Amino acid sequence: MDISEILSTKFTEFDIGTPLSKVAGAFENQELDAVIVTDGDEYRGVVSRRQLASSSNQPSAKVGSQVQHVPTVDRTEDVREVARLMIGSDAKTLPVLDDDRVVGVVTGDAVLEAVRPFLDAATVEDAYTEELISATPETTIGKALNLLREAGIAHLPVVDGDDLVGMLSLYDVIDFTTRGGTKSQGGSSSDFGSRGGGGQNRGGFGAREGDADRMLDLPVRDLMSDAVATVERSAPLDEVVETMFEREISSLVVMADDTADPIGIVTKTDVIEALTWERDDRNAVQVIGIDLLEGMDYDGVSALIESMTSKYGEMSVIKASIELQEHKEQSRGVPLVLARIRLVTDRGYFTADGEGYGASHALRLAANAVERQLLKGKTYGQSKKHPDTDEQEQLYGWWLGG
Repeated sequence: MDISEILSTKFTEFDIGTPLSKVAGAFENQELDAVIVTDGDEYRGVVSRRQLASSSNQPSAKVGSQVQHVPTVDRTEDVREVARLMIGSDAKTLPVLDDDRVVGVVTGDAVLEAVRPFLDAATVEDAYTEELISATPETTIGKALNLLREAGIAHLPVVDGDDLVGMLSLYDVIDFTTRGGTKSQGGSSSDFGSRGGGGQNRGGFGAREGDADRMLDLPVRDLMSDAVATVERSAPLDEVVETMFEREISSLVVMADDTADPIGIVTKTDVIEALTWERDDRNAVQVIGIDLLEGMDYDGVSALIESMTSKYGEMSVIKASIELQEHKEQSRGVPLVLARIRLVTDRGYFTADGEGYGASHALRLAANAVERQLLKGKTYGQSKKHPDTDEQEQLYGWWLGG
């Protein structure tokens, strides 16, 4: 299955000199996940909604300063390969190029829509993230924002004791702290909340005029969405995706089938990532741009990952994604390369970038950064369950025929 029928020729494009404030205004269209950035007729990269929301930018900054280099694809790229590229680059919008010209984009939603009929063979248990990262109603908005940013997530369930009582969205927090402070009593919250929690926010922030510090000291209960979409662990993934589309949300809290306690979260990213798992253990390590590596092949990269993780006790590598991107800048004929490592293990999720002249140098810098995280025990997400052989057969059997 290729992307020729699911790519969109409608996309938003900005020149590198466009003020970030204008780009931020474009994201008020909640259907927009990322914008294309160009320099004249030349494609330069993308800027995503989450990236912009998570960054601290000067009002005078230009969009070119926030460009993210993501993989590009052509019209005939396979849907599963697109899913791999999205997970490897942490990007849910990929440009589609024809003769180095952007002719469209393919989105994570389009991928999920295309594969949804096949997802009845898998369940939430195959894909969800365990050990729920959550806040309490009394958690301050500032602390919640730190949790969201440090974990690299966009939605934070709010739990009071054993009860799930709300959902906080990264975009709710950013919108409130940047613009919500001028709202008056009785005013509604940002529309962004409908994407995170699946329901309407509590009406009105009250008279929140004041400095940012005061707003960040407010409790989460003032901003969270009351209605939260939930799903049982045994539910099929096609129903999960259907619910996400119907309610215009990107995450559901997973409840234990026997106790109805919140035990995890399943997101659109989790479902897309489930499409990338391989039944061959060799492919636990994925390398995008391996042709850039000089003096190192696939087995050498796998050995590097194994060496890196074996130093820190018992750790099972579920998935390692390495992405290499070459820039135009060179030093003595050697190109500047960005290496990004994303490591999913039974002890958590680790990610780091390295930039150097030559792919091998950049990769080793990224590996050193991941090693430092391993040593400190710093993770960017919770551990995931590694599917066993039978589960993999069930989860990926529908791919084998296509």
